[in-house]
Amino acid sequence: MSNWPLLSLLIWLPIIGGACVLAIGDRRPDMARWTSLAVALLVFVISLPLFTGFDYANAGLQFLERREWIPALGIEYHLGADGISVALIILTTLTTALVLIGAWTSVTKRVSQYFAAMLVLEGMMVGVFSAVDAMLFYVFFEAMLIPMFIIIGVWGGARRVYASLKFFLYTFLGSVFMLVALIYLYMQAGSWQLPDLYAVRLSSTEQMWLFFAFLAAFAVKVPMFPVHTWLPDAHVEAPTGGSVILAAIMLKIGGYGFLRFNLPITPDAGHEWAWLVIALSLIAVVYVGLVALVQEDMKKLVAYSSVSHMGFVTLGVFIAFALVRDVGADDAARLGLQGAMVQMVSHGFISGAMFSCIGILYDRMHTRQIRDYGGVANVMPWFAAFYVLFAMANSGLPGTSGFVGEFMVILAAFQSHPVIAFFAAMTLIIGAAYTLWLVKRVLYGEVANAHVAALKDINAREALVLGVFAAGTLLIGVYPKPLTDLMEPSIAQLANLIAASKL
Repeated sequence: MSNWPLLSLLIWLPIIGGACVLAIGDRRPDMARWTSLAVALLVFVISLPLFTGFDYANAGLQFLERREWIPALGIEYHLGADGISVALIILTTLTTALVLIGAWTSVTKRVSQYFAAMLVLEGMMVGVFSAVDAMLFYVFFEAMLIPMFIIIGVWGGARRVYASLKFFLYTFLGSVFMLVALIYLYMQAGSWQLPDLYAVRLSSTEQMWLFFAFLAAFAVKVPMFPVHTWLPDAHVEAPTGGSVILAAIMLKIGGYGFLRFNLPITPDAGHEWAWLVIALSLIAVVYVGLVALVQEDMKKLVAYSSVSHMGFVTLGVFIAFALVRDVGADDAARLGLQGAMVQMVSHGFISGAMFSCIGILYDRMHTRQIRDYGGVANVMPWFAAFYVLFAMANSGLPGTSGFVGEFMVILAAFQSHPVIAFFAAMTLIIGAAYTLWLVKRVLYGEVANAHVAALKDINAREALVLGVFAAGTLLIGVYPKPLTDLMEPSIAQLANLIAASKL
């Protein structure tokens, strides 16, 4: 498949498949489900050669495709992937297939439209991770809001309209600043291609404005404190599949944007303002973790947990700015970037699994309130085993993927900023507190009521979804080398870009 346009297939096959599923309509929901699953599994299989055929000695973009798109404006259909992109694309294709399997019986209204929206969303997200043309990136970045907006607004909870509008407005308003920044860069470079934008010489003032424009766009997406308030509402109201995709994939696009735009385009402004982002990241890690501690809604607790854990991503990225120009700190800077990327992939598995577990309980009990549960382990032992594993991973237990990325970021920070490392490590304590307290109240003790006593354990389909998430969590936790080797050349190249001043 080396001569195939792999990235185009991964973008357009799910989008065309979604259109076909939409054409099937709701008169044949089973056909819509099976068609969607077949497309999603095919897309996942097609994505695997990105990993098996990847050239580890090449730090540049691979699997390149380049065609004219809008010649009058210099915009091209230009795709490519490095190690960072490959990891996130495979995470996207795998998670989408698991989400469709998980929604097999829980989505009963407008089935074809739901499954079609998921497939279209998959194609858009792969497009974001593949785009080399900055305007193409922006088009995919904005277009993916539409299917997620529909998923939350149509299949969400009682306040779904409010949550979907808040999600859309926050993300859209942030990305307007990115559009202005991209147009300015195009006027300076005469090109939309990312390598050309990286080469543009910029003054410190220009870099500062561009830095904050990109920060506004991607901070909302991560989401960073204090622009994180849309996320708990979106998670609580979204259907289970929407929450899984939102947490496992869409939040990663903010971190990916920092790596693709802030780091290489504005290295001097990043070096100057890294302290601000590090401070906001530490607030997210500690304060938002404390907020999670007092939540009574399981989904809201895990949503705040996501904000706290994604704080490690921004911390790892911008610790690199603080370190990379220190004498002898190059390795620590690369370690911070590597830790941020491992944390992104790890959080995709753990958060996807946590929201899947909550969805399994909600399908049976139709409540997410912690007080309505208790003693679930007595009647759902297999479910409880998976739930405890993911809770341990969420707490950063060694041997799980949750430990690896966080430890790498803390270790990078400790080499020259022990105080930052101390506050970052606080999340391991706070995360264990809210996660284990959640497990204690939901799973253990006496059976709380007749509804809990009537619960049935997970079936084969649910076990498959949780089993794949568990395998990913344990594999990265025990043997992260394939993942770190995949991303190392790209991480090293990024570190070199931010070490070089543009002044």
